[in-house]
Order: sequence, then structure tokens, then C-alpha cells
Amino acid sequence: MFKEIWGAARRNKLRTALTGFSVAWGIFMIIFLLGSGNGLINAQLQQQDNYLTNSMLVGGGYTSKPYHGLKENRAITLDDRDVEMTDTLFAHNVKRVGGVAYAYGVTVRYANNYVADQTLVGEQPSGKEINKRKIICGRYINDIDIREKRKVVVLTDKQAAELVKDYHDIIGKHVEIGGLAFVVVGIIKDDQQMQNKQLFTAFSTLKAIYAKGNKTDEISIELKNISTLKESEDMEERYRQKINMLHDAAPDDTRAIWVWNRFSDNAQMEQGISILRTALWVIGLFTLISGIVGVSNIMLISVKERTKEFGIRKAIGAKPWDILKLIIVESMITTAIFGYIGMICGVAANEYMNATIGQKTVDTGLFQATMFVNPTVGLDICIQATLVIIIAGTVAGLMPAIKAARVRPIEALRAE
Repeated sequence: MFKEIWGAARRNKLRTALTGFSVAWGIFMIIFLLGSGNGLINAQLQQQDNYLTNSMLVGGGYTSKPYHGLKENRAITLDDRDVEMTDTLFAHNVKRVGGVAYAYGVTVRYANNYVADQTLVGEQPSGKEINKRKIICGRYINDIDIREKRKVVVLTDKQAAELVKDYHDIIGKHVEIGGLAFVVVGIIKDDQQMQNKQLFTAFSTLKAIYAKGNKTDEISIELKNISTLKESEDMEERYRQKINMLHDAAPDDTRAIWVWNRFSDNAQMEQGISILRTALWVIGLFTLISGIVGVSNIMLISVKERTKEFGIRKAIGAKPWDILKLIIVESMITTAIFGYIGMICGVAANEYMNATIGQKTVDTGLFQATMFVNPTVGLDICIQATLVIIIAGTVAGLMPAIKAARVRPIEALRAE
């Protein structure tokens, strides 16, 4: 039987090639599309993993409209009152809150080595969890550092590697920052996406050294009791109104302060990812269906062309099952071989994308982001898609096979 199938394929090369192309193309496209979509989705999920999704950052801005006799374009600077108000009035939705302050363009020196143009960040211990900073060795800023205004600093592994050969050796040593000695208490994993290289000290220490008084550059908030996008947006709107009123800005002025609501961003991103996944599956399935339709049409043509052959087979003793089996096995073998080829090509295309554009980053001006991460599809999806088209190809060949098996020999021999 396999010799007969091989002989039929050799005699009808174009028909076999068209059938195979329909099958291979359907499998290739669904794997390629799903891999591309997964690459985009994985990149977004990687960005999310750099911070706590149920958190919010708030900073001062410029008013965009006059209010209470004050002109527009007035700078708004946050202060300790805003932090206290956040902790008291919004206690139902705020788990932790803390101020953040910055000192830009500092130089870190140790012995004869230095790292220039860095940003010293003063923040609360909660900054470690909110921004998911990974401790390599030592510790992070703690409550005692805040209370006693200790001159301690946490470096990134890249900064430490610039100062000493083995960055573990710098723990407990003094480094010079802005002419003052700071004790290195910890090393964290460098956030390679950030262009603005940061090192961290206690919020109270930085405010005292740089005479910031009661001012704060940002407020970091960890949220709680918020589960939907609407709840998050409502809380953000109420919070904005309260901050604006504290600084004599119009309650509906959206430029007086800036708010990075990570919960809302995350919820919107998840909606977008869900839509993208659905769209990719719909497109992929329609592509797969087009391959199935192609197989069906080719099988119908194949049976029509071989009607006289089937008549001769039946005339010399072939049973209906012999005809049926021949067509079904031919359909299964064709779809299996070319489906496997399509699967291999799809996987190879995804691996090529991963090795090229999957390793590239895009400069946004504030940070660098990878736009394509691991654009691959699980082996289970590849096998399932291949099995679907094999089964569909078999079913597609089954209908004309049943029809051909029922034709009387004399009618089949008269077929043109």
C-alpha cells in the first residue's frame, strides 16, 4: 500500500506539492504568529516584573489653570504634609507610604577608583519591596538608618565592580559621596534598563545633607484593598484632588502633580495582552482552517481523477474497505509529513527571531526596554496544532473516500 501511495505521489507531483504546501503553511503560520505574540507579551511581563504592580508613585508638576487668584504654570513641590495625608486619609487603600528624594550628578569614590554622574536616592525601607530590588549581599536601608540619619549607602553590583575587584569586599567599607563618608551596607542587582544609574541611602539622611527641609521629590505608595481598574482609577482621582487642594491647585488639574498608577497600568496591560492572545489564536486558527480547506479540495480532485482506477480495482476484486483505506492512509501520510515540516519551520523561525530581535533593546529616553523576549511556542502547542491538521486532513479525505468506495465498478470505468 505504501508503494502505491508513493507511486501516486510521484505521478502527481504538483497535486502532492500543493497539498503539502497548504498543510505546512497552516502549521507554520500558527506557530510563527503565536511565537511573535508571545515575544511581545513576554517583553511586557518582563517590564512588569521590575516593580510591585499594586503600587503608585507621585511627584510634583506644574499647574495648568489658575485657581484662587494664583496663575497657571506654577510649580508644585510635594512635602511631608502630603505623606502624612496619604497615610491618614487614605489608610483604607494605602498599606505603606514613604517619601523619596534625589541628589543628581554625585561621584562615588573608593581608594583610587570612582564612578561619576550617579544619582543618590534617599528612600524608605519599603522602596526595596515596591521596586523589587534584589539584594546580592549585605542589606538594604532599614528603620534604624532612617531614625538615626545614618550615612549608609547601597550600591549596585556594577557600581561596586567599578570600585573594587570583588564587590563583596566593599561591604562595611567607607566610600566618599559628595565629600562625605558613607558606609556600604549592601549590594543590589543593577537594573540594566535604567539609564539614570542610582545608589540608595536613607531618606532622612539625604534630606539632612542636602537641606531639603520638609520637601520631598516623590511619594511611593503600596496599595491595598484594590482589585479592579475602576477602584484604582477612583482612588487615584480622589488622591489627586486632595493633593491639589493642599497646594492651592484646582482639584481637576491633572498636571499639578504626576501620578504613575502601576495598578492601573498593569490592569490595562493585562486587558491588552488578553485581546492580543485572542486575536493571534483567531488569525492562527483561520490560517489553519485555510490549510484544511486546501487539503479537502486537493483530496476531492484526487478522488475524482482516480475514479476509473478505483473501478478497475473493484472489478478485479478490491473491496470498498481497500479503496477507503488507501485514500485515508494517503491523506494521513501527506498531512503528517508536511505538517511536521511546517512545525519544524515554524519553530526554526521563532528561534531565529529570538536570536536576533529578541536580544535587542529600545532606548525610550528614560530607560531601555526589550521589546521582544523569548518569542517561542511551547512544544505542546506545536504538537497539538500538527495533530489537529493531521486529523482534519484525514477527515477531509474520508468523505470523498466513502463516496469513491460506493461507486459501482461499471460506473467508475465509464468516468472521464
